[in-house]
Amino acid sequence: MTLPPVSPSHAQDNLEGDDDFLNRELDLAANGVALMKMEGQVFLRFSGTVDEADLLIPYALVPNQGVLARPAKWRKMDREARLELVRERASFDAIDTLREHVGDFARDIAQQCDDVGLDPMTFLHTLADLQTSEPAGHVFDRIRQRLANALERRGEERNAARTKQSINLAEYPSSFEVARRMPRRFIALLGPTNSGKTHRAIEALAKAPSGIYLAPLRLLALENYERMQEMRQHGKPLKVSLVTGEERRLVEGATHVASTVEMLDTRTPVDVAIIDEIQMLADRDRGAAWTAAVCGAPASVIYLVGAPEARRAIEALADRLDCPLEVHVLKRMAPLSMEATSVRKVRNLRRGDAVIAFSRREVLMWRDMITEVGLSVATVYGNLSPEVRRAQAQRFRDGSADIVVGTDALAMGLNMPIARIVMTTAVKYNGQEEEEISATLARQIAGRAGRFGVHEEGLVAGYDDQTHQVMRSLLKEKLPALNTSGFSVAPSLEHLHRIASVTGETSLGKLLKRFAQNIDVPDGFFYPRITDDQTGRALWLDTLPLSVADKFTLSLVPISAKVASLQHAWEQWSLSLSRRKATTLQRHFGAGARQNLQEVEDSCRLYSAYAWLAYRLPEYFPSIDLAQELAREASQRVDSILHTQNAATRKRQDKKVR
Repeated sequence: MTLPPVSPSHAQDNLEGDDDFLNRELDLAANGVALMKMEGQVFLRFSGTVDEADLLIPYALVPNQGVLARPAKWRKMDREARLELVRERASFDAIDTLREHVGDFARDIAQQCDDVGLDPMTFLHTLADLQTSEPAGHVFDRIRQRLANALERRGEERNAARTKQSINLAEYPSSFEVARRMPRRFIALLGPTNSGKTHRAIEALAKAPSGIYLAPLRLLALENYERMQEMRQHGKPLKVSLVTGEERRLVEGATHVASTVEMLDTRTPVDVAIIDEIQMLADRDRGAAWTAAVCGAPASVIYLVGAPEARRAIEALADRLDCPLEVHVLKRMAPLSMEATSVRKVRNLRRGDAVIAFSRREVLMWRDMITEVGLSVATVYGNLSPEVRRAQAQRFRDGSADIVVGTDALAMGLNMPIARIVMTTAVKYNGQEEEEISATLARQIAGRAGRFGVHEEGLVAGYDDQTHQVMRSLLKEKLPALNTSGFSVAPSLEHLHRIASVTGETSLGKLLKRFAQNIDVPDGFFYPRITDDQTGRALWLDTLPLSVADKFTLSLVPISAKVASLQHAWEQWSLSLSRRKATTLQRHFGAGARQNLQEVEDSCRLYSAYAWLAYRLPEYFPSIDLAQELAREASQRVDSILHTQNAATRKRQDKKVR
């Protein structure tokens, strides 16, 4: 590919986020090439069409050498280096090579489909639809795996046919009988953090004769439960119940419910429903709960509240469900700005700051550093129970704490009067490696600054110069829209019982596999989704003499397998249930005093998980009241330890000063 030489002046320039010159210099668009940034990668995407097997097949794919750099490295490259790299990777040879690979791949897929009577476009349409930075080879592998699953289905025609007769995900929305019979309409309230979207939806909910608020977190369900309790209708306080996986506060005659999204009651019709954080439709592990809520919420009016990037996905769902949709795009009420410079020194932190780190260890380290300069600190991280996070947040709200230090757990919920977000880093461990955070997460965290009615604007800063520049760039980045198909559907116990009844299968692992591989999804609009955690647990549970229902329930217990003590407790609960023995809790007086912070946090999580099981299998887990009492006490101990550690650090610093 012959491209113009690099102008000497370009070698001196390195403008953050300004890659328009590449398109001008290299005329990328004319050759079907686009320079993209997504998923922590800067990459090239080649678009075109191949004609194979009497099919015109469009594609938009990343060549195998199309990933150019991580964003942080890309920003450090000067213009000459960028031009040379793009020139090398976007050559005519590279474009032709990818086209040939697409043609060969399409020919192979078409041949295999023809042999078994499948429509190849069922698989090949994905070549132009995926929004990903994965190289073409990975996309090919995923399509081949889909086809392999389809061929495996053909190999077990009898059970597959029976399974398909039992469940068809194309008809998934109609499985929610109450919602199906109701005339429903959607109102989307979309906007960034601090745009007032949730407030507007809650106001509408409180005015309705009946309604339900569906939250992504137990903490948010609790916050809005208490918020609605303070609201009045016809001069009288609202009667509100709280329903989460681990807790029920049921009020006789309640007209409104605050609930976590997984606990949606699909059988009790209400006037208004709110589905909060609707962009969670795209979440890998929990998105199925939002799919179910949109399809099954039994309300006349359903408010879909969340980020603007969810608009296209919402429109696609509303069209599929044949429900009218009204969209309101809201703007942030207080402006959000980058500070002129980074913070650089702990002493430059000030009251009203929220300092963000990405691990429990880092949060506690920054807490100690900050208290040593005489500022009081509240701490918030994911391992803390909702009650502790709320108590810590309240210290910041009422001025008892000058600064809040937290992880990205601050990004969702916990409305606090934060004046400035200070990022200690823009790099986070993703489970396998450290990588730069996404623009979506950066925007969500930063948006917590500048509480409307408290601050005139929200400010954002990096602690060091590099983090400051990365955040500046991320906040300018355009966020990708959610996909308009592939909405995940998790198996319900009813699904598994249907499959078991027609196949005779009792292994939870095999039933989950049949659901994933054999459920008919003609156009891919809905997609079966089994989490890795559930799959792994199913293999172990299948070694025990348990019913499908009990194994399914145990596979969903919200407890971390990464913490040895919690995994051991879950295994013991499962073993006891397999022997039909009840598992009771005992109060061990004085035990809490001997535990360190981590151990008390884990105890709190254990008691909450027990309560979750107790609501579902009360005969075998009868100590629900004690579990909730112990969870509350453990939460109080965690909060007390954090407060004591904070005070102790300040006391040591005061002695140094004197």
